[in-house]
Amino acid sequence: METHLETLCQELLDRVEIQVVVANNSWRHVISNVDGIPVTRLSRLFTLASTPVCNGMAREIRRSRAQIAHLHMPNPIGALAYLVSRYPGQLVVSWHSDVVRQRLLVKFFSPIEQRILRRARAIILSSENYLRSSQPLRAHRSKCRVIPYGISLKKFGVTQDPRIAEIRRRHGSRIVLAVGRLVYYKGFEYLIRAMSRVRAALVLVGDGPLRGRLEAEVLNLGVQDRVTFLGELQNEAMVPYYRASDVFVLSSIARSEAFGIVQLEAMASGRPVVNTSIDSGVPVVSVDGITGITVPPANSEALAAAINTLLENSQLRMLYGWRAQQRVHKEFSADTMARSTLQLYRELLEANGSSK
Repeated sequence: METHLETLCQELLDRVEIQVVVANNSWRHVISNVDGIPVTRLSRLFTLASTPVCNGMAREIRRSRAQIAHLHMPNPIGALAYLVSRYPGQLVVSWHSDVVRQRLLVKFFSPIEQRILRRARAIILSSENYLRSSQPLRAHRSKCRVIPYGISLKKFGVTQDPRIAEIRRRHGSRIVLAVGRLVYYKGFEYLIRAMSRVRAALVLVGDGPLRGRLEAEVLNLGVQDRVTFLGELQNEAMVPYYRASDVFVLSSIARSEAFGIVQLEAMASGRPVVNTSIDSGVPVVSVDGITGITVPPANSEALAAAINTLLENSQLRMLYGWRAQQRVHKEFSADTMARSTLQLYRELLEANGSSK
């Protein structure tokens, strides 16, 4: 959600006036300017069910003179703050994911999210797949608009980078790359188990609450010689890893993974993708038999077979990688995403009698 918000704001900056309100990682209230975008980071009082509870969010929304409030969900506290604020303008909701696993949160949040969805003039989703399979959106489909996520493509076109050779020297000539938070729905345990059948190095970028458990899995399987946990990397530092890899894997097992922006980054770098057939946008982004291979979720044997197919066939790897790059440029650029979002804003304002 954070990556998408940053990209969208950067693309819209010269086209609309933007004010971003987000939760800070600490108790401090900070007002700053990030690459020309005014950002208010509200002091975080505490975290409840992985959701930041902030001081003054309703007040910030109420103060805004914007014609459109764009709320990114799931965000229970943000949604509640919006309702309390009595903001008079129009509401656009970006629906990044249903709340899937947290049953207590669903019980509490469902009435709030339904009030938000009724209040919204438009609801943005990243794929038709997610719209079809989302229970909370079932009564609101007439307001839904599919606008796929997009990424800035320029940095992924760099091929001459000395860091690429250094990564290959460190990890070997056959590299499988995976990127994401170490949380349940990423399915990294199945990818780690698959590596017992794959003669290559798995480089896993990201951190999270399951790191200890996944590291223990690596030791139990005896694959510590071929699995490396790199922890979190900044966006720019990720680019050479995509280029150095042979295959990118998104092993997600639940529809909490609504899209998988990291797929786009790998595809923009010309890399084939192994992903899973979960009922979200994941298999729509990288298409089976076109830009990579799609396998059933939670299936280590299928992951290993797909990875090995690509590692052993350089021509297929290059073909899928080339098609992947072309697909991202055609369908998933940040500019395309921003233009579609701006068009939606204009439609709402014109329908409301305002063109500014």
